Amino acid sequence: MAENELPPREAMEFDVAIVGAGPAGLAAAIRLKQRSSDISIVVVEKGSEVGAHILSGAVIDPVALDRLLPEWRSEDTPIKTAVSDDRFYWLSATRAIRLPNFMMPPLMSNHGNYIVSLGNVCRWLATKAEAAGVEIYPGFAAVEVLYDADGAVAGVATGDMGIGKDGKPTDNFTRGMELRAKYTLFAEGARGSLTKTLLNRLGLQNDSDPQKFGIGLKELWQVAPEKHHAGRVQHSFGWPLDDRTGGGSFLYHFDDDLVSVGFVVHLNYENPYLNPFEEFQRFKTHPLVRPTFEGGKRLSYGARAITEGGYQSVPKLSFRGGALIGCAAGFVNVPRIKGSHNAMLSGMLAAEHVADALSEGRSNDEISSYDSTWPDTDVGADLWKVRNAKPLWSRFGTLLGIALGGFDMWCNTFGFSLFGTMRHGKPDWKALRPASEFAPIAYPKPDGKITFDRLSSVFLSNTNHEEGQPPHLKVADLALQKSSEHDIFGGPSARYCPAAVFEWVEEGGNPRFVINAQNCVHCKTCDIKDPNQNITWVPPEGGGGPNYPNM
Repeated sequence: MAENELPPREAMEFDVAIVGAGPAGLAAAIRLKQRSSDISIVVVEKGSEVGAHILSGAVIDPVALDRLLPEWRSEDTPIKTAVSDDRFYWLSATRAIRLPNFMMPPLMSNHGNYIVSLGNVCRWLATKAEAAGVEIYPGFAAVEVLYDADGAVAGVATGDMGIGKDGKPTDNFTRGMELRAKYTLFAEGARGSLTKTLLNRLGLQNDSDPQKFGIGLKELWQVAPEKHHAGRVQHSFGWPLDDRTGGGSFLYHFDDDLVSVGFVVHLNYENPYLNPFEEFQRFKTHPLVRPTFEGGKRLSYGARAITEGGYQSVPKLSFRGGALIGCAAGFVNVPRIKGSHNAMLSGMLAAEHVADALSEGRSNDEISSYDSTWPDTDVGADLWKVRNAKPLWSRFGTLLGIALGGFDMWCNTFGFSLFGTMRHGKPDWKALRPASEFAPIAYPKPDGKITFDRLSSVFLSNTNHEEGQPPHLKVADLALQKSSEHDIFGGPSARYCPAAVFEWVEEGGNPRFVINAQNCVHCKTCDIKDPNQNITWVPPEGGGGPNYPNM
């Protein structure tokens, strides 16, 4: 049904609308209320509850929490396990070489940080925000940016519910809401759907490098008590990835016999036969890693794209009527594998400038002061020191790239760099090379004890989507998908997706592209890695997707 045939949406007016109840969005909301309890704020969250779609390692730097909620250490919070043991390894297929901590630049130290479930931290932050008077609407996906007559952002609209696969309203049809605001902050995380439209429409990425991404896969395990070392943080790089494929791993021991294990693959990889999920499963069989999980129980699984471009890829952040904050802006520190502290700091910074504008009676103009000041804040300083780590890794491979990146971080500790500021070059989707240049990779079958298949993993993510809704993975040109993605690149979508959403099925000798949208864990990898940018991820009906309990 055409938009003009639908009944009009109802509208609600706020001073500030925030898209996304992650660390950045919630920190912004709390800071706004700290500035003035009279500011009306709405936070819209596509997950079924706050934290449902939050997936991160996570070791958090508490610098932002200390500034936002200085009393947090004296309260009952989900932030309980301080880092007490910090380890770095390089892996071959059979060996693990520990790197001495004194070799690591000071910013890489995790002492003073905390191992957490970031989803539970967000649930706790949401209680703080609601206690301050912030309205939070989980289960409502923002699907459209609203603009006023002059082209300034004027809020967002949530999606209609009860639309059938044919695009027509069902008996359960409910129109979405317009959430109109004087300023709108976009805190959607990596590759947010509305952020993507803003970048394109407003040219926000025109003067910065292309954003770079990784895919992070994570499992939560309960391990045998004698194998649990509360406070241990372990990172590694090397096997099972080859030297030309960037990535790494983490193991974090926290709470009561819980271990988070994760694997990151940089999405500028070249080999279309590479399967990030299978590489993750292989990693767990390494002699350094496997013993931790023997006799344990896997509790949860999930996957999510990560912004990796850093300083060079941060787009223009402000525009008339709004701004980008958090991972939507790309504030992840890749070598540290941390972004939540910068997400919160950027949300707090934007909130300060929005509060100033509101106090001056302004609305729907550009908060240019936020854009111009962030490089001089702790966020800018954090990203500036590591700006060359990712480009060096991409250019010189893992071993030499990490060595040069570490050297450059040491130099930046003292305020200089021999490399200046390196560029990232092409976007990740252009890195994939034709399948004819590679041989298929034979991955071992899962044993069901340490290694698993994708479908049983998706089951643990509690992923669910309303049956009968239109597919939220849009393929612009199916003929192009066959002639290029399949015929030239060997159908990498069947491998890069960590949830088995995409399949190429042979029917009478002709391959057919099948989309199992019900499996989607909202990682956005397809939107990033498709070699023709032919797949677009859009939000499904609100509340759909994974329901991570404590990831």
